[in-house]
Amino acid sequence: MSEQLNEEKGISKVKLGKPIQVRLVSDLQKSQVYYRDCLGFTIDDWGHAERDEVCFILQQAVSSKDVKPNVVSAKRTSYPTDWEGPEYGWDSFIHIGWEELDEYMEEVRSSGGLIGLEPFIGEHGGWEFKNAHIHDLDGYNIVLGAMRQKV
Repeated sequence: MSEQLNEEKGISKVKLGKPIQVRLVSDLQKSQVYYRDCLGFTIDDWGHAERDEVCFILQQAVSSKDVKPNVVSAKRTSYPTDWEGPEYGWDSFIHIGWEELDEYMEEVRSSGGLIGLEPFIGEHGGWEFKNAHIHDLDGYNIVLGAMRQKV
């Protein structure tokens, strides 16, 4: 059905690849070590930090003033549920399995990673979610999110 609608609207069928987020960082070498040793990413000479399906390109900022993690977004009432948006700025949202979230948080914690928010559970729209926040050295907020239908 959606393919037919796309054809009628003249929407391209060109397939786009996986997005890669680019992060300006205040100290490239320290950030690479942090993403490798604390978050478990592999790092290459190009500045790619990769783990499973997640990839960041870490780039040295000209000035630390150029490093600007997101601030909290405006609340809105037009979501399909009663959720009005996050309470904190999100720079990345990474889907993760329900049980794996706690396991990964323990890996990060034991490796000296910066925990922004410990795992917390909430619900809206017939779904239960569990989120946690990890920070990098420049204050970028990486949100880990698991969801499951309420039973």
